[in-house]
Amino acid sequence: MARPAKIEGLTLYQSLLCPFCVKTRKALKSLNMKVAMKEVGLSGKIRQELVRGGGKAQVPCLRIERKGEPTKWLYESNDIIRYLRSLKNQ
Repeated sequence: MARPAKIEGLTLYQSLLCPFCVKTRKALKSLNMKVAMKEVGLSGKIRQELVRGGGKAQVPCLRIERKGEPTKWLYESNDIIRYLRSLKNQ
């Protein structure tokens, strides 16, 4: 299998033990995509960053940064996976 394609401008905020995060990471692997990942602990800088940007500490959350567009914060594993599939089909 080819090396996963690194998708610039995407960051997945996630937790190693969250079942919805596991589902999202599995989808990334099956789509052969790689994005930046940030582990959200119970407290700390990354969690605060997520709350400041997205409005809540829920994981998984995909931060989408596209040139010339405002940053988007996408929650819910199914919505994130649907978005990733749409990128793959472009």
